[in-house]
Amino acid sequence: MNDVGPFPAAWTSGSCEVNAVEIHYVRTGGDKPTLIALHGLAGSGACWTALARTLEDEYDVVMPDARGHGRSSAPSDGYLYCDHASDVVGLIDALQLTDPILLGHSMGGMTAAVVASELGTALRGVVLVDPTFIGPEQQRDVYESEVVEQHRHLLRADKSELLTQSRLRHPHRSAEMIELLVDARLRTHIRAFEVLTPPNPPYHDLIRRIRAPLLMVLASKGVVSIEAARALQGLNPRLGYEVVSEVGHGLPYDRPEQLGAVVKAFARSQIVE
Repeated sequence: MNDVGPFPAAWTSGSCEVNAVEIHYVRTGGDKPTLIALHGLAGSGACWTALARTLEDEYDVVMPDARGHGRSSAPSDGYLYCDHASDVVGLIDALQLTDPILLGHSMGGMTAAVVASELGTALRGVVLVDPTFIGPEQQRDVYESEVVEQHRHLLRADKSELLTQSRLRHPHRSAEMIELLVDARLRTHIRAFEVLTPPNPPYHDLIRRIRAPLLMVLASKGVVSIEAARALQGLNPRLGYEVVSEVGHGLPYDRPEQLGAVVKAFARSQIVE
């Protein structure tokens, strides 16, 4: 492991080869229960920094960069959810993580659901933060939108210009968070957007198969509605949900302390002494 640098001195960073891909991660460390945090599309593990600070006193928070993101390598193919999930399973094995809690936001939320559906009770708990649980029509709309060309354009932009634009769009976000998100965006390979290729994994089936305790954290202005969460509860009695009001899909960036309190309460309830 190497020193993380701009992060707290106790945190470390490292990488391991998983599925012929170098997966980079940041880790808060310590002899504590493990929580793995999976970021969304065009994010990075470092974007969990504010949340990790709220959890590091009780949990060893592991924050990997998905393939094609951050400091992980970008292979020529393999960017579907099954590939991301396989990387997470490989990371758990490589780092010898036992009974981790799995947390995922957006793309990371869908990835976490796929992993959880496969690992059964090997996970202590699962937290899905406004995951990409959308229907086939919306999937096609996103895939056929200008999102890839927009990202291609941003990759050619000046970082200082992107920082200025982000501050104007998100005046309530911390300067640190804006810096981390812009840096993550510029480190996201264009191939990473292949994850948007329809169809997404059938999330109803995934939820039905998850055997670990499961919490969905909804943003009142986010992707997953309360009605959708209630319908999913009917498929899996282990599923609970909480709603954070007056916030959108960027919940982990706009309300990290509030999200941290929700995650910590759930995680504490899963610790067996």
